[in-house]
Amino acid sequence: MKKKILILCTGNSCRSQIAEGYLRYFAGNKADVYSAGVETHGVNPRAIATMAEDGIDISNHTSNHVDEYASIDFDFVITVCDNARERCPYFPTNALKFHNNFPDPAKAQGTEQEIMEEFRRVRQMIKEYCEQFVEEQL
Repeated sequence: MKKKILILCTGNSCRSQIAEGYLRYFAGNKADVYSAGVETHGVNPRAIATMAEDGIDISNHTSNHVDEYASIDFDFVITVCDNARERCPYFPTNALKFHNNFPDPAKAQGTEQEIMEEFRRVRQMIKEYCEQFVEEQL
């Protein structure tokens, strides 16, 4: 049976979107992957661009609020920032909870090249985390 995975972040715009893309890629047909935020900020265009550089298309992803998934019995809930972990609503489920506080690339400053380098750096961290998660949990 497919596992159900929810990735939570603050605005469901960067880190959780990147993680959703990689978890879907690495898990294949072993899991249904969702991402949400405790707020919704829309999918960040730089997150879409940096994932496209690595061959993963997240351009059709949507920014969803965590309340939309309250009725789903998740097997895993992964928070990818401290704010989401602190504000994560209670899920009446036996989901295993995981947490990793990745830097927020949307807060990067500098030239466009410097900002994109930060997106790539964070993307690589999330990619490695997701690959390891799938190996160990699925």
